[in-house]
Amino acid sequence: MFCYQCEQAKGGTGCTEIGVCGKDDPTAVLQDLLVWATKGVAVYAHRARQLGRRDRAIDVSVIETLFATVTNVDFDPERLECHLREAAAMRDRARSLYREACAEAGKEPEELGGPAEWVPAADRDGLLEQGRAVGIEGRQLILGADVAGLQELILYGLKGAAAYADHAQRLGHEDPAIYATFHEGLDFLSKEQPDADSLLSWALKAGELNLRVMELLDKANTGAYGDPEPTTVRITPVAGKAICVSGHDLKDLEELLKQTEGKGINIYTHGEMLPAHGYPQLKKYKHLVGNYGGAWQDQRREFDQFPGAVLMTTNCIQRPKETYQGRIFTSGLVAWPEVTHIGPDRDFTPVIEAALAAPGFEADAPEHTIMVGFGHAAVMSVADKVIDAVKQGKIRRFFLVGGCDGAKPGRNYFTEFAQQVPDDCVILTLACGKYRFNKLEFGAVDGIPRLLDVGQCNDAYSAVQIALALAGAFDCGVNDLPLSFVLSWYEQKAVAILLTLLYLGVTNIRLGPSLPAFVTPAVLDVLVDKFGIQPIGTPEADLQAILG
Repeated sequence: MFCYQCEQAKGGTGCTEIGVCGKDDPTAVLQDLLVWATKGVAVYAHRARQLGRRDRAIDVSVIETLFATVTNVDFDPERLECHLREAAAMRDRARSLYREACAEAGKEPEELGGPAEWVPAADRDGLLEQGRAVGIEGRQLILGADVAGLQELILYGLKGAAAYADHAQRLGHEDPAIYATFHEGLDFLSKEQPDADSLLSWALKAGELNLRVMELLDKANTGAYGDPEPTTVRITPVAGKAICVSGHDLKDLEELLKQTEGKGINIYTHGEMLPAHGYPQLKKYKHLVGNYGGAWQDQRREFDQFPGAVLMTTNCIQRPKETYQGRIFTSGLVAWPEVTHIGPDRDFTPVIEAALAAPGFEADAPEHTIMVGFGHAAVMSVADKVIDAVKQGKIRRFFLVGGCDGAKPGRNYFTEFAQQVPDDCVILTLACGKYRFNKLEFGAVDGIPRLLDVGQCNDAYSAVQIALALAGAFDCGVNDLPLSFVLSWYEQKAVAILLTLLYLGVTNIRLGPSLPAFVTPAVLDVLVDKFGIQPIGTPEADLQAILG
């Protein structure tokens, strides 16, 4: 196997035997083949779309198969094999659609090779052989590390955006133009030898796509659950039976809340589900009692100690310990071998039964709370106060400190950085990187909390809207604002957000704890030259450079 799509890539170059995430060789190879197969679907769907034909089933399939290959989503070779055979069927469907469109237009169909003509092997061994033939290392040899790395940069941006698009479509929000751009991007990546300039251009286009997808998801979430509002969240247990919900999918959480109402079971969020407490239509459920634990990488210890059932709704799963394997469940596209999966009907009966069979928390712990719910609507509702505080010199600077958390050494930087931010500065944070410091006390500036939790990783859209609104108020560009970006990254959704910021022209972003392995020195030189991207240093040196 070879994989370097996440920040934990071994040696800073790539995992070659087993991934740090727990992904083994068959899983990695089948995922590589699934990406190849998805390109085959997209090249036909792209051409059919150009002739005015589309098929929603094909659109959704492309999004789901991309999402299934994101880090810490699907570790189950059996399910991946099913995805592959479904992708082959969708490719045939897309090819027929394209040929029908050509016939209607009086046009001769193109003869397409590569992934467009892939035929799945009869058994898993054959699929593995096919997967090894289309992996990253082969393209590195043929195209060079720089071009292959830029291709992966685009692909990872598309994967991250696909995760958000999947969440949105599960809430009934879709945009045919967005699906079309996914197809166009995968068609571009199926070409044999693209040049570096067109690759960089497409990386920014992936960032633009992700901005549109995040906007769509924001509308989906707020349309279903209301605008997030500042909310106090308990972070210590209360007595009673319990279910812990992790991941990102608010629809799964909502359905579980409905099915557990009146059953004497308390629901806790975990990881990226913490922002759910800020949505009016979710926090109205009285048995949504608080948040348990921290970021995803601590789950093996935290779930082992949790006296109830656990539901993983999207990526972020780790290899379960035997002590809780019988009471952890997956839903959506996330999967682990021999872990019970909840189907698309969202019947959470097995989760509820496991929670009732477990002991639950024996007693209330001393109450401690944190604040969430500072989305763009909440912040803009007090925009005048914020702007006045800046003009009066009460707020010197804003820092966006957030992103994906992880286990690799060096992430204490973000804790120390947040602690050293001066008292006249405000910290915006989002995604699970906030767990490095969100339980610390930061106080307020002129009545404005110094730590504003904007939400999940996809709520980078909210952060962008806040920045654009401030730029409008001060009649300047985002880069002219007293605003600095200090971001942590782990997997492909963070890559998509980074590309969105670059598409918007944001410069001088600090990124850590290490730079992506797929960004070669030559590519990094381009990003530094065009956008001023730089690796994090020490908190002291970086703050001195930013504050002058």
